[in-house]
Amino acid sequence: MKQRLILLLILLSIGTAPHAQAQTLLQMLHRNDSLLTERYRSGNIDTMYIARPQAKWTFTARMNESGAEIEVEGNEQGQHFLAEMEANRKGTLSMAVSYLGVSLSAALNPAKLLGRYSDYELNFNSYGKRFGFDIIYQDAHNFTGWYDHEGMERINLPADMLKVKTLNLNAFYVFNSRRFSYPAAFTQSYIQRQSAGSFMLAASAMGQHATLEWEQETQLKMTNIAIGGGYGYNYVPARGWLLHISALPTFIVYSNTKMKFGDTRAPLHYHFPEVIITGRGAVVKQWGNKFAGMSMVYNFTNIGHEESLAVHNMKWRVRTFFGIRI
Repeated sequence: MKQRLILLLILLSIGTAPHAQAQTLLQMLHRNDSLLTERYRSGNIDTMYIARPQAKWTFTARMNESGAEIEVEGNEQGQHFLAEMEANRKGTLSMAVSYLGVSLSAALNPAKLLGRYSDYELNFNSYGKRFGFDIIYQDAHNFTGWYDHEGMERINLPADMLKVKTLNLNAFYVFNSRRFSYPAAFTQSYIQRQSAGSFMLAASAMGQHATLEWEQETQLKMTNIAIGGGYGYNYVPARGWLLHISALPTFIVYSNTKMKFGDTRAPLHYHFPEVIITGRGAVVKQWGNKFAGMSMVYNFTNIGHEESLAVHNMKWRVRTFFGIRI
């Protein structure tokens, strides 16, 4: 009798163990979801101005296009020259899934799949309530453009002459984070209910290595670090609409720039003001659980002076998007 009772208890424990484990797992998932939800919805914000969406899931489809330009201007033996070159534009399609602010995305470049785009570019952006940053890396070797020299005919510059590796870093801190939201304009993880603006601190950095194969090899290497500040404003003209504009000029405080023509070195001397400027804009429309819009990020860097030698870099990205919250 005792042996039968022990066997019955063993069978019961085997039968109920999977159910108990499942219950424990469900309780753990529910507890983690509650903690994540509480963390997502909490925060020192003025809910009259900004708020979190009620939905937990957000699905966003995006179409991105980006480009880069380099302009070199100066004087050579009293004669003015100007060159402008533009890299192949990059277009991608991407899909992002976000759960309570935790996002996962994937991108596809149709031109690269068809063999029409051979450059490499990486964009990583993070826009938080107080802090945000951009990391942009590009390895491009399909620049085309032209060169003008005083007293000479314009020369068209074909592809594969210029190869450029560029790294741009931009970071900012928002003072009025209780009422002004960068994510409302760029990631839609917040909703801007009323118009508000904020002053911001900003820091920027740029590193670049360019090689030009024309008559003789020319190399340009530069490293620049800048600090400054600016202002951003979210304008809500009507319910469901948001217009954003911001400008963050930073002044270069560290510059190490070298240019080499064949065996001749020509350092670019610092000339105040040398700047890195980041501009952003966005338009967002929300209705029900859907939203759509367009955003833009533009980076401009000025090194040197036009009376001797100046290098201007322009980097931009335009994004259109459509999303659903559930």
